[in-house]
Amino acid sequence: MATTKRDYYEVLCVERTASTQELARAYRKLAIKYHPDSNQNDENAVAKFKEAAEAYEVLSDEQKRARYDQYGHAGVDGNQAGFREVGDIFEAFGDILGGTIFEDFFGGRSRSRVRRGADVRCDVTLELEEAAAGTRKQVSLTRHETCGTCSGSGAKPGSQPQVCSRCRGHGQVVQATGILRVQTACPQCRGSGKIITSPCYDCDGTGAQPRQVLLDVTIPAGVDDGMRVRLAGEGQASPDGGPPGDAYCFIQVKKHRMFRREGSDLVLQVPLSYSQAVLGTEIEIPTLNGRKTLKVAKGTQSGEVFQLRGQGIPDPRSGIKGDLLVQTFIEIPKKVSAKQEELLRQLAELDEEHVTPHRKSFLERVVSYFRHDEESETSGGS
Repeated sequence: MATTKRDYYEVLCVERTASTQELARAYRKLAIKYHPDSNQNDENAVAKFKEAAEAYEVLSDEQKRARYDQYGHAGVDGNQAGFREVGDIFEAFGDILGGTIFEDFFGGRSRSRVRRGADVRCDVTLELEEAAAGTRKQVSLTRHETCGTCSGSGAKPGSQPQVCSRCRGHGQVVQATGILRVQTACPQCRGSGKIITSPCYDCDGTGAQPRQVLLDVTIPAGVDDGMRVRLAGEGQASPDGGPPGDAYCFIQVKKHRMFRREGSDLVLQVPLSYSQAVLGTEIEIPTLNGRKTLKVAKGTQSGEVFQLRGQGIPDPRSGIKGDLLVQTFIEIPKKVSAKQEELLRQLAELDEEHVTPHRKSFLERVVSYFRHDEESETSGGS
């Protein structure tokens, strides 16, 4: 006695107006529920697993679904895939059962992805002046380019790569771990879908050869130590015809003998003699744009900073220049001439008569300190 087939919409527990996405979700839920790995030795579960697969195979095909909607099972009998083994179901619907690939939910089948080439690094060293103004440099790097002998196929001239027997040229296989099935790159062909049996003698089957190339790099003004410049498309070639990678040029800026950089500002330390600090003076200082005259006011203190606006480094993004910060310090000579010593002693005598405000305050604190100690000793002794 023949077994009556259940309605396919009833099998998948969906309405007759269900969309392709709804069909896929319903089928995957049943496939996980009745998966043979989680229902071992349960023939009923295996039968329901096959029933759900058969229903989805018909309803996911627009033409078969139209015939089924009009004529029922009679309209599609003999046109189904006829799944006899569970393995046939995974072969047909490996994507929708897999743990990571869900393209069928969005109307497409999985396909091998074209890989982008790897990025490469090169280095360039700049003087501070070059970093501030911007410059052009030529850099050298080694990258793999398409082999001219085999035109990138990796196979010896006169031979062709063979279709991988494990993944049948798809470049991907489904691996099972319990109930979870994950689609990954084929370990035999490494995702290429091809096996090279007769490798090219120049590139040893890789399809690429290392070559040293020289590139002109435009360095923007204001770059700092550790920054990098991207050279689009100058990296490694793709292993399977995709876009090449990029090259990244890393910047190193040498330490300057005069200036210290702090972001977009430059710091310049300038020594002053005692007389220059007291009397004031005009001194010539260096900048990245040439010489400048700095006016030092009378009574300038050691460590005082003078700001020259716009004489620093431009910001590499906004282009706004920082400042030059001139930090002064009083330089005390270790040796003086007899004449200088005589004049300094005369000055010291004048200082005793005309004590400066800060020094006077300090001397008063010293006298008070010792007076307090003496009074403490007297009180303790009595």
